[in-house]
Amino acid sequence: MNEPSIAQNLAAVRTEVQQAALRAGRDPASVLLLAVSKTQPVEAIVEAYEAGQRDFAENYVQELTRKAEALAHLRDIRWHHIGHVQTNKVRQLAPVANLVHGVDRESLVGELDRRALGSGRRLDVLAEVNIAGELSKSGCDPVHLAELLAALGRAQHLRVRGLMTMPPLGEDPEASRPYLRGLRELRDLHGGPAALPELSMGMSHDFRVAIAEGATIVRIGTAIFGERTSA
Repeated sequence: MNEPSIAQNLAAVRTEVQQAALRAGRDPASVLLLAVSKTQPVEAIVEAYEAGQRDFAENYVQELTRKAEALAHLRDIRWHHIGHVQTNKVRQLAPVANLVHGVDRESLVGELDRRALGSGRRLDVLAEVNIAGELSKSGCDPVHLAELLAALGRAQHLRVRGLMTMPPLGEDPEASRPYLRGLRELRDLHGGPAALPELSMGMSHDFRVAIAEGATIVRIGTAIFGERTSA
């Protein structure tokens, strides 16, 4: 039996996102489906694009910039960076990213602001919070979020759009719920949706729970593209 195509997977995921939003009493249009294309070949991205997908995410700056250059003819494609951002890579990232999800420290804010100025644009960013306190993951400690948001507020060429987190990886989607809810509650402590409209949380295994807890961006890779391959 043939494996389903990327277009078929994408259609199935869109349906599940819509149903999850409706179950939560939300407008399905309030949830952005972000296709995580890291390690996928450009041909796979093109297939998803031709099926109507426009927002794609990469973990590594070099891979993002290479793919953005290869697909520059797709004028309305939007690139998100969702991995840890090394300060020395910001020069390459600032001109091409539409949204940077992993802003977790004040030194990075300063460099992003400087490079956004150099590229002549205002750059949208999310503050990443290590909600579970995992040593293996990046993200600011929740107790330092106010300081990070203040630094972002002082930046002249950045626009903070919300928060992002990655709960501990596990097989049970319900295990993610306390962390997903925690991010929403943290957002509510720092100005609510008016100040921080976006919540980037939820992946292939737990995006339904994330939507129930208020996610506005869900990051889906495997459910769309299948198991990862070498880029």
